[in-house]
Amino acid sequence: MIVWGLLWEIVGQAELTFFIPPLSEVLATLFSIIGTPAFQKALAETAYAFFVGVAFAIAIGIPVGILMGKSRLLDELLLPWVNVFLSAPLTALVPVLMVLFGFGMKSIIITTALFAIWIIILNSRAGVIQINRSLVEMAHSFGASPLNAFFKIYFWAALPEILGGVRIGIIRAVKGVIIGQLLISIVGFGALFELYSANFLMGHFWAVLIVLFALAFTISEFLAYLERRVSYYASKR
Repeated sequence: MIVWGLLWEIVGQAELTFFIPPLSEVLATLFSIIGTPAFQKALAETAYAFFVGVAFAIAIGIPVGILMGKSRLLDELLLPWVNVFLSAPLTALVPVLMVLFGFGMKSIIITTALFAIWIIILNSRAGVIQINRSLVEMAHSFGASPLNAFFKIYFWAALPEILGGVRIGIIRAVKGVIIGQLLISIVGFGALFELYSANFLMGHFWAVLIVLFALAFTISEFLAYLERRVSYYASKR
């Protein structure tokens, strides 16, 4: 990171392009705008849409993925659609969401969830498929109900893969929330990106981008840490 930061500073000081200002200027700009009401409002709007969208993606994606891993019929019914939406350019669906749900925060949240949910479903499904069948047979032999088996066997045994899917889903959700704020309703960081790029304020533009990347990277690394810890204990079990 230090090497890339120095390279960024050298390129910016050389003034090769106005699009890349020096890193020192970007950091100075960041500290100057981070306390302004406009930045704090944009951060709150973006964080709200991001976390609510991710919460919906997790709450729906994990159970659906586990059920797909358990049921062959459900898997054959849903897997083609999951693969289609995972590989399709979801940005093309934004106009449809705007027609169905309007131009407000609801459409942005749904866009964020759609970017994240499919990889969560696939990873949860993969985790269940790889479960040691002896665990399931043991649960049945001790009279576990389907609900008990779901929460005490399937979820915990597939947790490493589930956390991996959530981590990748969060990275995709960052793209979803910014695309939603740029295309559906110009609010949050999307409004700041639009404002700064239109007025060629590249220092401000990169400052907001650094904040966005830092938040996404921090959450991703925290989930990666949890994933490593769970993988260790799961292997012990």
